[in-house]
Amino acid sequence: MNTDHGAGRITVSMELDGRHRSEEIPPHTVLLDLLRDRMGNTGVKASCERGVCGACTTLIDGVPTASCSLFAFSADGCSVETVAGQSGSGEPGPVQRAFAECGGFQCGYCTPGMVMLATALLREHPAPTDQQIREWISSNICRCTGYGMILDSVRRAAELIREEA
Repeated sequence: MNTDHGAGRITVSMELDGRHRSEEIPPHTVLLDLLRDRMGNTGVKASCERGVCGACTTLIDGVPTASCSLFAFSADGCSVETVAGQSGSGEPGPVQRAFAECGGFQCGYCTPGMVMLATALLREHPAPTDQQIREWISSNICRCTGYGMILDSVRRAAELIREEA
């Protein structure tokens, strides 16, 4: 992190969805604002802005993180993954496809965070139990109460990932 920019600005560099990105920002900038406002990544949702709803979940070096409650400088030098990076070829990735196929979203607001949690879960537990899925998604709030379809979506995503392997 470079702090030689005067006027209290710092440079934050990261690998964002597989691409190197660098921005000069005020030090009090939270990661959510950097991603959405400076880097144009509006797939990361702003909701509670307190780190409790999960809509803004990103993966920082593979770990699910509420981007609304993390100063952006904390991600300096890290790999940051968002829902926008889940489709490497421009086509939806397996977790996104499973959510669409199984109706794992209603209003869609929680979906980016749920997709990121499911991605992290399936990397750690390729064949998760229903209990593991429930535990992992418990940090995200679905206001439409689509939890049954979200469980179906995560199970289906696990199947798609195994089929593609």
